[in-house]
Amino acid sequence: MTSTAKPIRVLVVDDSALVRQLLTALLNEDPGIEVVGTASDPYRAREQIKRLSPDVLTLDVEMPRMDGLTFLRNLMRLHPMPVVMVSSLTEKGAEATLDALAVGAVDFVTKPRLDVQDGLTSLAEEIRAKVHAAAAARIFRTPSPSATTTDTSRVRMSVPVRRHLRTTDRVIALGASTGGTEAIREVLCQLPPDAPGVVIAQHIPAAFSGPFARRVDKLAAITVKEAEHGETVLPGHAYVAPGGRHLRVARSGGRYVLHIGDDDPVNHHRPSVDVLFASLAESAGPNVVAALLTGMGADGARGLHALREAGARTFAQDQASSVVWGMPGEAMRIGAAERAVPLSELAGVLLAHVGAAAPETESLRG
Repeated sequence: MTSTAKPIRVLVVDDSALVRQLLTALLNEDPGIEVVGTASDPYRAREQIKRLSPDVLTLDVEMPRMDGLTFLRNLMRLHPMPVVMVSSLTEKGAEATLDALAVGAVDFVTKPRLDVQDGLTSLAEEIRAKVHAAAAARIFRTPSPSATTTDTSRVRMSVPVRRHLRTTDRVIALGASTGGTEAIREVLCQLPPDAPGVVIAQHIPAAFSGPFARRVDKLAAITVKEAEHGETVLPGHAYVAPGGRHLRVARSGGRYVLHIGDDDPVNHHRPSVDVLFASLAESAGPNVVAALLTGMGADGARGLHALREAGARTFAQDQASSVVWGMPGEAMRIGAAERAVPLSELAGVLLAHVGAAAPETESLRG
């Protein structure tokens, strides 16, 4: 950041005075961020937003008088702006945070149930990075209620009837980070029941991956579940990498088998998209169709390049539909993706290229 750039103006909203104090101090350590105000509840936050015009909001999920999710819904309808949720590492907190992401929050950070001070301090770098990403994010207006409902009857009936796909030895691979939970949901909900098996690496904490998979499973025509070690990749199924663990795919005879690992983070992430994609380049090569979706950073770009070199078909979400065009943008920059595709068209593109070999290109040969 240059010396002439204006700092990102942040409003911290949390009912805990300690958390407000900690977040203010941690964020103000970054010269590119300025906390311009705090609020203990959504009513005060509403007044502060009008008075201070912040660039980014950090918002607690659970607060008195009005919960953070209700406030967020109103905010994204009336005054859309970048919001980073602050949630607890509990199943209830995970569900509420996933609701918030569906409503329009850019990202989230988790606060520990015990020793909040040490827990937040250890996440200082991540918190500041997510505020920077939120400030640069593309903000979309709140989706229609049907996009977040758990009533799946209309969603399942809306899946178009397609020709029966030959799926036994094909794999679709998806990788994502910031904004990825909603992007993945949109792709999976457009796949027919007989789609090839899908493997997914989404940057997400351990407490969140199971609830995320169950949530999308209620909406999609395919079965969506958290991946388990030793499982066979089956058609009509999508497997979400467990939060905090790497997901790999290995060949076992005529089957693709899932391997879950606890080895070191890659690109500061576990699960890492690069780890998943690299394993597929080695085990499945031209039988893979892969896409790198919205996300901060560059994780997955090199793995996608390895897949393309191995004969896979490779794509990236386009900038206009990405919340953050970091990961897919890097994939385009290094020639890892054949082309960028709008999110609304991505499922159709993946299905159209199932089983088709990647075209030869000078950049890959030379």
